[in-house]
Amino acid sequence: MVSHLPTCWAISDGAAGNENQAVALARALGLPPRVLRVRLRQPWSAFAPRLILGAAAAIRDQDGAPLSPPWPDIAIGCGRRAALVTRLLRDWSGRRCWTVQILDPRIDPGAFDLVVAPQHDGIDGANVIRSIGALNAVDADWLGAGRTHFPALSELPSPRTAVLIGGSNRAQRIDEIYLAALIERLAARHADEGGSFLVSVSRRTPPALAAELRAAFGTSPGRFWSGTQDGENPYAGYLGWADRIVVTPDSVNMLSEACATGKPVYTFAPRMIEGKLAAFHAELSGSGHLRRLDDPLQGPPQPPPLAETAAIAELVRERWKAAGASRLASSAE
Repeated sequence: MVSHLPTCWAISDGAAGNENQAVALARALGLPPRVLRVRLRQPWSAFAPRLILGAAAAIRDQDGAPLSPPWPDIAIGCGRRAALVTRLLRDWSGRRCWTVQILDPRIDPGAFDLVVAPQHDGIDGANVIRSIGALNAVDADWLGAGRTHFPALSELPSPRTAVLIGGSNRAQRIDEIYLAALIERLAARHADEGGSFLVSVSRRTPPALAAELRAAFGTSPGRFWSGTQDGENPYAGYLGWADRIVVTPDSVNMLSEACATGKPVYTFAPRMIEGKLAAFHAELSGSGHLRRLDDPLQGPPQPPPLAETAAIAELVRERWKAAGASRLASSAE
């Protein structure tokens, strides 16, 4: 007898940080998801996920088509625009679609079957599972695949330092002054130790700053990536081959992925970090997963990788199984 593999949608607004989390959880559950990048018309985009009146006509997939059945067995959304879709799928499917929302949905968690949110989001509830950081696909197999796919990086001199650059947000500003100070510290370490740099910028890094970084690291051994003009994205290879990782303090996703490698992770934050991000940094620092760039190289023992995704997937699976058993019992009464 062939068992039925549950169908799954991984829903986001297409932002890499949101999509990666939804897909990572789906795959950790052993499900091949339909990756759905939704587009919302105004005012539903601005007020998602609160405004539901007329929302069905305002939601489109990446190809401009409306969403239609058959609805999935499980929907995993990440981000507030995806939260509007996961919220509605619960009702559209007559509660046959089990809905999981990643990150604070900014409404009552009871609008979903389950919410997975980092501790610094500060939400609680009987149906809330709390993580430390962002869910991700980084594990030993993922790192091994990255090394296999980018073998040339192994030829660069050690220590290989991956440098992951994000962009300004409300909690921290990444500007010319910040980058000049970061480059100065990395150059000083390179003068003492040698080695090479594996530098990557994100979509949020302004092009002018990316150009400055390219020029600054152009005289050192290594590789620089800022987009398709530099070839295939070597991010997995960077994390796989790096001896240590330096991450700007603005990105929960990049910090979480770096800490999941089990390698020393450093950040540089010359200004006090503000808001919820400060609590996240404190959690990582307290567990030994995150160090300051100015800390001595010979620090405390390296903790195990911050491998949350598999453990959280198991908790999700247990809740989903229990919900299914409860529904079967109710239907039999």
